[in-house]
Amino acid sequence: MFEKVLVANRGEIAVRVVRACRDLGMETVALFEPPDRGALHTRLATECVPLASEKGYADPDLVLSVAKEKGVDAVHPGYGFFAENAAFARACEEAGIRFVGPSSETIAALQDKVQAMEWVERAGFAVPPHSPRAYGAEPGDAEALEAEAARIGFPLVIKSMAGGRGRGARLVRSSARLAEAVAAAQNEAWMVYGDRRVYLEKAVPKARQLGVQLAGDAFGGLVHLGEREGSVQRGNQQLIVESPSPWLTPERRERLVGIALEIGRLFRLRVVCTVEFVAAEDGSFYFTEIKPRIQRDHPATEMAVWMDLVRLQLRLAAGEPLGFSQEDVRLRGWAMEAHVNAEDPWNGFLPTPGRVERMRLPGGGIVRVETYLFPGAEIPAAYDPAIAKVIVRGEDRGECVRRLRRSLEEFTLIGPPTNVPLLLRILNDPAFVAGVYDTGFFHRSHLEGAGDERHRRDLAIAAAFAWAQRNAVFRPATSERFQSGWHRDARRLPR
Repeated sequence: MFEKVLVANRGEIAVRVVRACRDLGMETVALFEPPDRGALHTRLATECVPLASEKGYADPDLVLSVAKEKGVDAVHPGYGFFAENAAFARACEEAGIRFVGPSSETIAALQDKVQAMEWVERAGFAVPPHSPRAYGAEPGDAEALEAEAARIGFPLVIKSMAGGRGRGARLVRSSARLAEAVAAAQNEAWMVYGDRRVYLEKAVPKARQLGVQLAGDAFGGLVHLGEREGSVQRGNQQLIVESPSPWLTPERRERLVGIALEIGRLFRLRVVCTVEFVAAEDGSFYFTEIKPRIQRDHPATEMAVWMDLVRLQLRLAAGEPLGFSQEDVRLRGWAMEAHVNAEDPWNGFLPTPGRVERMRLPGGGIVRVETYLFPGAEIPAAYDPAIAKVIVRGEDRGECVRRLRRSLEEFTLIGPPTNVPLLLRILNDPAFVAGVYDTGFFHRSHLEGAGDERHRRDLAIAAAFAWAQRNAVFRPATSERFQSGWHRDARRLPR
């Protein structure tokens, strides 16, 4: 096992990794940019190092030099930044430092999303119709992309070669919006990943977004840890994730995890990773990509199988075997995870950075909160607005929905606005409660209303209190008549 690990990330995932390392008796080195000075991950780590570079967390040379200087055994990239960076993983390998993740060769193979889909298709599994290559800013790329879009047909999805589903992805329903969407996707991909290349993929109507969690070791062991569904999403960012999926029948589930395991063997996966699919209404599964890293929504799986996936990552990176078989994996009840963001749903989802004055986290039952916040913490404007994850478990889906709803009602943050009211709106939606939803759920009109009678009443009470407080209704004040002194002068005896 490792003695010292550098955590090459920030926010709640950095806190999560530091804590897992400490549980295993490892020392940790945290990194920080100026906006993160005093952040929770720097307080919990054994030592922390400032990043004096314009690129900061995204500077591979600087991060690697810190790793060498501090004499670490391994680098854990979390998700984002270097988690799927083949060049950085190769540099770690050449320096004799273990990269907690797949080999640089595996990352390079999986990062070419188009090539990965072609390999899977040749192996006999279904993939969505897609472009034969990626398109950047090379001469002729714009014309070739437009011709390929016409061949695939609309609606289609523009995806980042570096990121796949997620940041940089755009749904396009007609050719009239293609050029604008491509430009927006390439710009976002460049800002997030430093790679503006995009590819095209046919959109599956009324799809379900499914991911099968896999874990493999260097000795040929490979198991699945169930599936997660993340179909409730906005802008390709998941809002609520659950495990298992309410849509899968036992027969569909068996078929899905069987396909995922075969794909895992095809790529010889020896890490904790996720094989992602979109599912059509008729029960067909289409492979889209492999995320060879820990994902933001991994706690839902941890709750469902009662297993620490970050700890498992560290063990596998150190060369240990899985230590369990498929028969040992038991799915227990139901798990759900809500993603809390510092953004204002009622103001165009604009980020809301600022200072956390006070906060109260939910508890009771099987409730877990992953966050980097504490009273007095700053939510920086420079980073992703994700600030917390609320994860719960229940004996069945109904109990799980009620527990997550109760937990979010308890989640209190005095400071910048968050998307918690929107998450509660979703959890109260009849379609979600019934488990009848797909990737188009968020954009339907039933989420745009003012809510039920109870919700409107609570809003009215809150607005009344806010008005009263701002207008000093509850602040005692002395009348100006009594401040003039006339009443004292009237009782003064003449000299």
